[in-house]
Amino acid sequence: MKKILLFTLLIILIPLLIIGVKNSDEIINKIKYGIYSNKTIKVKRTSTGEIVNVPIEEYVIGVVAGEMPATFNEEALKAQAVASRTYALKKSETTKTNYDVTDDTQNQVYLSYDDLKTKWKDNYESNLEKVKKAVLNTKGEVVLYNNKLIDALFFSTSNGYTENSGDIFSTAEPYLVSVDSIWDKTESPVFSSSTEVSKSEFLFNLGLDSSTNIVISNIKKTNTGRVTELTINDKVFDADKIKQTFNLKSTSFNITVLENNVLFSVNGYGHGVGMSQYGANGMAKEGYGYKDILKHYYKNCEIKKIN
Repeated sequence: MKKILLFTLLIILIPLLIIGVKNSDEIINKIKYGIYSNKTIKVKRTSTGEIVNVPIEEYVIGVVAGEMPATFNEEALKAQAVASRTYALKKSETTKTNYDVTDDTQNQVYLSYDDLKTKWKDNYESNLEKVKKAVLNTKGEVVLYNNKLIDALFFSTSNGYTENSGDIFSTAEPYLVSVDSIWDKTESPVFSSSTEVSKSEFLFNLGLDSSTNIVISNIKKTNTGRVTELTINDKVFDADKIKQTFNLKSTSFNITVLENNVLFSVNGYGHGVGMSQYGANGMAKEGYGYKDILKHYYKNCEIKKIN
C-alpha cells in the first residue's frame, strides 16, 4: 500500500518539477488547483437555471463589475477582485451541488459581458477596461489564513465598525472579527436610511394583535450596536426577521414609536461581516493599497498568488 501511495505521489510531482515548479507552495497549489489558467467556475444563472463554466479571471471581472461601482478607486477594485476570487475558489472547494456559485447575492453578483453592455451602455468600454485592469493586476492572488482560503465575506456599508462573524452567523472565524471602518460615514450614500410604517401595518406584519399600544423592550445588541434580538408586546423577535419584514438595509437600527407610526433609523447596508466596500474605497482614496485594505478587514491573513 505504501509503495502504491509513493508511486502515485511521484507521478504527480515529477511532471510539476519538470515544468519548473520552484517551491513547496507552488507544488501544493498545482496539486490543489491544477493549472490555474485552466480553472473555471461553475456559475448557476438564476434567471434561467443554466449552469455555465466561466474561466476564473473572466468570472472575477464579472463579479467586480457586478458588486462594486466602476467609479471606485482602482485599489478598492483590486481588493474586491482578490476577495471575490478567494470567495469563488473557496466555494469550488466546498460545494455540494453541481455548481460552485449562483450569480446573485446568495453568493456574489456575477454579470456577463452582455449583461455589462446593458448595464453600462455608452460607458461599457471605459468601465470594462478599468475593471479588467484591476482584476488582471491581481491575477491569481487570494487571501489565506493558516495557508487556507478564507471565507472572504464582504458587504456594502458598515455602521462604523465591521462585525465579529460569530455574532452574526453560526460560525466564528478568527479572521472575520470586528474592526473600525470610519470611512463609511462620509463615503457611502446609504450609511443612514430610515423607514416609517403605520402602527397597524407594523403590528399586522409581525403577526401581533392590533393595538394602539406598542411596547419594545429587552433589545439585545452586539458590541458595535447591531440588534440581535428584541421583544415587542411580549413576543421575542430575531433582528433578521425585523430587517426582512420591513426591508431594512441592516440590523443596525433604532425603533421609535411615534403617535401614529413606527420609525426605523438605520445605519449601514448589509450583514457587516468582512470587508466593507465603501470602507475599502475610503481607504483607497487615503492612499492605502489593496493589500493594506484586505489585511485591515481580514485579520492576520496573507495575500498569496496561485501560479
